[in-house]
Amino acid sequence: MEYTTLGKTGLKISKMGFGGIPIQKVDEHVTKVLMEKLVLEGVNYIDTAKGYTVSESYLGYALEGIRDKFVLATKSMSRTKDLMAKDIDTSLVALRTNYIDLYQIHNPSMEQFEQVLAPGGALEALFEAKEAGKIGHIGLTAHSLEVFEKALEYDWIETIMFPYNIIENQGAELMKKCKEKNVGFIAMKPLAGGAIEDASLALRYICANDEVSVVIPGMADLKEIDQNIAACNDTSPLTQEELDKMDVIRKQLGNHFCRRCNYCAPCTVGINIPGVFLFAGYLERYDLEDWARSRYASVPVKASACIECGLCETRCPYQLPIREMLKKAAIEFGE
Repeated sequence: MEYTTLGKTGLKISKMGFGGIPIQKVDEHVTKVLMEKLVLEGVNYIDTAKGYTVSESYLGYALEGIRDKFVLATKSMSRTKDLMAKDIDTSLVALRTNYIDLYQIHNPSMEQFEQVLAPGGALEALFEAKEAGKIGHIGLTAHSLEVFEKALEYDWIETIMFPYNIIENQGAELMKKCKEKNVGFIAMKPLAGGAIEDASLALRYICANDEVSVVIPGMADLKEIDQNIAACNDTSPLTQEELDKMDVIRKQLGNHFCRRCNYCAPCTVGINIPGVFLFAGYLERYDLEDWARSRYASVPVKASACIECGLCETRCPYQLPIREMLKKAAIEFGE
């Protein structure tokens, strides 16, 4: 496993980390098996979040006795001092640890970021927690370029997490600035929220960029760990065949696709918007029509139920035309 330094934090971490979203669908015992595998393979960076339901608690159970083998990162969407302080303590309890290596401000809008910085904002709690030894370093996650750029103005921000993959390189110039300012760059959405099927190709592309400190694919079974490690450890130059495959993927997906971040939720009428778009993607792109239609048939609220209130579009960090996309899905699936 290749190791790198996570920017100005000075933390020595594996080039590939463990994304803690998918373990929500397994249990704490499976999570423990996964963590033991990571120790054997030399993967030492774990990403989770208070908002990932049971992820922190599963990891807390799984890391007992091996906590010192990992650099542990989590995050909170709280914007005020009191709520952030409460979330930090909650994370410490759930993770069964007395310190968290990296605590991140989770995906603020520009308005929310200003709230974090204002008197009584979450930043005060982060500074106090750092002074108390509860957290080691402070970072920020974002989907917005505007927030990414603004965050680089502050020396206290030691890491930034932002989407980067074969079809999303909108942050390329700011990634260069991260390297210049010695801010660690954490690549999230390596498979574009599941839209990219070839995980090995996706990770090869990301790891070839030395501006990336760590990539954090989500994993929930041992086979995924083996596959992803093999891809990240393959440091040979990208072949022309691989580059051609990437071009095909870019043409297939374009710019308007759902990353399944779920920030559009809750839908006014209960549509599982990311789920609808996932099945539509399989229907349109991967020659899995029968499977996609059978899965869509099990969805309790169909795309056609959309009342076009538009609230989902105000929450989408990618400014997707969700109402039009739902109309298209309703036509394709016939309901």
